[in-house]
Amino acid sequence: MKPRSPILLPLLIALAACAAPRSDTVTQVATIDALLAGVYDGHLTLAGLREHGDFGIGTFEGLDGEMILLDGIFYQVKADGRVYLPPRSGRTPFAAVTEFTVDRRVDIDEPADMAGLEEIIREIAPGENSFCAFRLRGKFNRMKSRSVPAQEKPYPPLSEVTANQPVFELENVEGTLIGFLSPDFVRGVNVPGFHMHFLADDLSGGGHVLAFELAEGVLEADTVHDALLILLPVNSADFASADLSLDRNKELERVEKEQD
Repeated sequence: MKPRSPILLPLLIALAACAAPRSDTVTQVATIDALLAGVYDGHLTLAGLREHGDFGIGTFEGLDGEMILLDGIFYQVKADGRVYLPPRSGRTPFAAVTEFTVDRRVDIDEPADMAGLEEIIREIAPGENSFCAFRLRGKFNRMKSRSVPAQEKPYPPLSEVTANQPVFELENVEGTLIGFLSPDFVRGVNVPGFHMHFLADDLSGGGHVLAFELAEGVLEADTVHDALLILLPVNSADFASADLSLDRNKELERVEKEQD
């Protein structure tokens, strides 16, 4: 067998390193402001997204429901409140994933609401300018979530879609809440602060989390991330023409939070 050239060998090592997801990287598809502007065409297949991590949240082609990627399996909570297993050929216009590696664990044996959980997560997060991925497996007295209905072109902005979003109320449910705590400097790129989705263990429901009452659970966190990789939809005419110069912070707050 002929020896490899000194130039080819480092190249092969670099390609091998790129073949597997890095556990310290958060990878996202497109930007949150593009989604707010109505760029809903899928950019990356779920199979392609899975190459970048086994944990994450996002949405689907045409804004067809809420995405949960948990333990390497994709789940789709549609506007009817039901949970589906989407095909790997399906596409996403926006998602954030990572290879989840637990480095912090907290047993929560007292009731907590969303604000209480956020306080606990902030205590174990590495700092204001770092990412923290987390999952909470627990028993919930109440879980309030929502999903979004699939859209057709011409796509309306996300704030119009969520103004009439289906909202679901689950009681006495066991499941997993997953999400990210992201630093403020991702504003316009991702959701600064907390972004959470939920999946019931029995697949009876889930979606984007609006509020909850936790009875007890186990919180696990992945606090080590030193890279953010953004996969831009450079071949999308909608993305190319979207006005991403606007300050959409108020729109995002209306979309993300529980409405009165």
